[in-house]
Amino acid sequence: MNSIHISPQKKVYFISDFHLGVPSHADSLVREKMIVAFLNSIKDQAAAIFLLGDMFDFWYEYKTVVPRGFVRLLGTLAQITDAGIPVHFFVGNHDMWMNNYLQQELNIPVYYEPQVFNWNNKKFYIGHGDGLGPGDHGYKFIKKVFRNPVCQWLFGFLHPSIGIGIANYFSQKSKDKAAATEAPGFYGEDKEWLIIYCKEMLAKEHYDYFIFGHRHLPINFPLPNNSRYINTGDWIKHFTYAVWDGEHMELNEFKSKN
Repeated sequence: MNSIHISPQKKVYFISDFHLGVPSHADSLVREKMIVAFLNSIKDQAAAIFLLGDMFDFWYEYKTVVPRGFVRLLGTLAQITDAGIPVHFFVGNHDMWMNNYLQQELNIPVYYEPQVFNWNNKKFYIGHGDGLGPGDHGYKFIKKVFRNPVCQWLFGFLHPSIGIGIANYFSQKSKDKAAATEAPGFYGEDKEWLIIYCKEMLAKEHYDYFIFGHRHLPINFPLPNNSRYINTGDWIKHFTYAVWDGEHMELNEFKSKN
């Protein structure tokens, strides 16, 4: 367990699901500039920043090649970590093929599974949120395949122009299909799989906060025994983030001044 004391006037920030790369370079650039503006606006107050996955719509690290683009965001993250502010990254289902680039270049630890943190005697269970809870067995199987080191190694034999091109093509097709229907709203307490998962975890051990991304819907939901489930939403439609000041948790929307 990671145990940290949060000093007065400092805050912990949680943000996820940028999906940079879709639906177009121009749209991604607008979002990237907003994200950079947000990070610059919080860095002086931040005790730590948690990126909860799907920062990119696709990411694969070849041994000496990383995907093109996103230099504004990566440069800003480098400035933040260089200033001594901890940044943590949880891989999502779209950028699960992270290797060691963020660690080596930006000093950002990368997590592949949910982690427990303890701040000011409060226990936090933090992750991206994919593959948790009941059902969705098809995706859980695919996740195991994609996370398999042999599969990642075999993909690495493709030339970057081919491998990344294939991935971007299928990513775009997936987004086109999703855009054809309205994004689902809150399903209800008994059907939200992450709420079900949180309750299952609470039956075994107490956590004060469960914080996830992945759902693309900002949610601040009370759980039994004074616990809460927070979903950070996304930066495609909602532009939301969670912030904890050492005592209270809030779910806010970032509104750019530009």
